[in-house]
Amino acid sequence: MTSQTITAEAAGTWKLGDLTVNRLGFGAMRLTGSAAFHLGTPSDRERSLAVLRKAVELGVNHIDTAAFYFSALRSANELINSALAPYPDDLVIVAKVGPYRDYAGDWATSARPDQLRAHVEENLRQLGRDHLDVVNLRRMRQDSIAEHFGALADLREAGLIRHLGISGVEPRHLAEAQAIAPVVCVQNRYALDRPDPEGDELLRLCGESGIAFVPFFAVAGNGGERGVTDTHDDAVLAVARAHGVSPAQVRIAWSLHQGAHVLAIPGTGNPEHLVDNVAAGGLRLTSEELARLGALHRP
Repeated sequence: MTSQTITAEAAGTWKLGDLTVNRLGFGAMRLTGSAAFHLGTPSDRERSLAVLRKAVELGVNHIDTAAFYFSALRSANELINSALAPYPDDLVIVAKVGPYRDYAGDWATSARPDQLRAHVEENLRQLGRDHLDVVNLRRMRQDSIAEHFGALADLREAGLIRHLGISGVEPRHLAEAQAIAPVVCVQNRYALDRPDPEGDELLRLCGESGIAFVPFFAVAGNGGERGVTDTHDDAVLAVARAHGVSPAQVRIAWSLHQGAHVLAIPGTGNPEHLVDNVAAGGLRLTSEELARLGALHRP
């Protein structure tokens, strides 16, 4: 693979409602530092701005972000605004609401339904927009999401939000949300080496309904918020060697191979890693390789 010649278009496209995006997108969480939130050291601002501009140059037109993505010195939304505004017409920015961090960066009580408008407006302010293309409700342990999702549906009717999604949910929550308003995406933790029957069911349900399934931490694996795992199964390493790519690229490619409705949002603050991540959208795995890798996910 020659990463330098491969753009996000190689992964194909999907629709978030009426918005067409390349299936290889970008997650903004890692823009702010060496690890997410307050877990690492803040990033070099110019480098982060360069990563965002390079992503768009490589055809990325789907960026995932949130107002609570910030470190001691950096805000993902501010970086996106500074790097990309005025925004390209085809750029889809997906925000999420629900979790809340105070000014010190400490996690505080999650938003009540009546507080979600303020969370949406804060994303609008930081991004410099008058509406959000997609907003995901991130479930925070509540048994029912109906009241929270209903509040976002009202904001959609008011014109502040174009489309709605949900995150961190179980299959029953998808049905609950669909009974209230259309759902265009489901964003859950889902990875190659993380057996997840519930996630597999959501993946199937989304495919049947034409809903995008957007895995997060697909590259980081067990590293989660702290970054990419450095532990890889022999099967991942073997496939990487066969294609002359990195294990991270194999993880991204495996995710995309799980269905035409799967979108990848790998994040990085490193320009070289960005190029490799985008190039993974052009990696085609054989049926034998998929079977070998699938044994890690569905033992």
